[in-house]
Amino acid sequence: MRKLKLQVQMSVDGFIAGPNGEMDWMVWDWDDTLKKYVSDLTDPVDTILLGRKLAEGFIDAWQANISIPEMADFAHKMIDSPKIVFSNTMKTCDWINTEIAQRELVEEVTALKNKPGSDIIAYGGASFGASLIQHGLIDEFHLFINPVAIGAGMPIFNKLEGYQKLNLVKATPFDCGITVLQYIK
Repeated sequence: MRKLKLQVQMSVDGFIAGPNGEMDWMVWDWDDTLKKYVSDLTDPVDTILLGRKLAEGFIDAWQANISIPEMADFAHKMIDSPKIVFSNTMKTCDWINTEIAQRELVEEVTALKNKPGSDIIAYGGASFGASLIQHGLIDEFHLFINPVAIGAGMPIFNKLEGYQKLNLVKATPFDCGITVLQYIK
């Protein structure tokens, strides 16, 4: 069975965006070591899952980054990988290598995990990430903890109805102040 990984940036106090979706608090001056970590994380991935709101910025941003020499290789990975967008409102899309999920979340993700292939990665928007977590669909968490507390915002662990025990595999601090916590279920 394929693994579903979640990669998400979050504040020390557990938010992935401010109350209105603000992300100006995130650290983006990543050194080569952190970039390599992300590259190693995504190398075995052959499918990307996105919620609609994140997809709208994500796909266009990587398309724009393809012309930046230091970003081109990773941008190609993001553009060339098949992407599945989960949306209740979109029925079609014009993005390259992208399709809209046809089934409800649990059924679609379970079917994807049972198909032959490599790892799957989800990039969370708050609602989409919270739904994946709520239904126990994430096998591996990669939480990029930024060195900031924002006080209020959009959480991803807010739909849990009980405990979801996680096992810390690795904690990796980086010079920019981000610490990546890797957990498995």
